Amino acid sequence: MRTESTIKRWGNGLALRISGPMRDIPGFEEGMGVEVEIHADGLFIRRKVPADPLPYSEEELVASLKETLADNNVSDWLEDTRPGEEDF
Repeated sequence: MRTESTIKRWGNGLALRISGPMRDIPGFEEGMGVEVEIHADGLFIRRKVPADPLPYSEEELVASLKETLADNNVSDWLEDTRPGEEDF
C-alpha cells in the first residue's frame, strides 16, 4: 500500500504524522520503539524487535547457585581439594 503525507514543522525539527493505515498496518503504538533506515531518497521505519529477554533474572541465578552449592556441600569439597604440605 502507498499513501501520501506532508512533512510539517515541529519545534526546531520536522515531523511526519503517522496515523490511519500508516499506524494500523504495521501495528505502531504510542511509545513503541522503531528502527529508522536513512537513505538519500527517504526513510524506512519499522517496529523495533525487542531482544529476547533472559530466561532468568540475576537474582534467580544467584539464588539457584547458592542452593546448588549448599545442596552439594561444595564448601566441604573445596576444603578437601586444597593442596596440603604433602603435595609440595
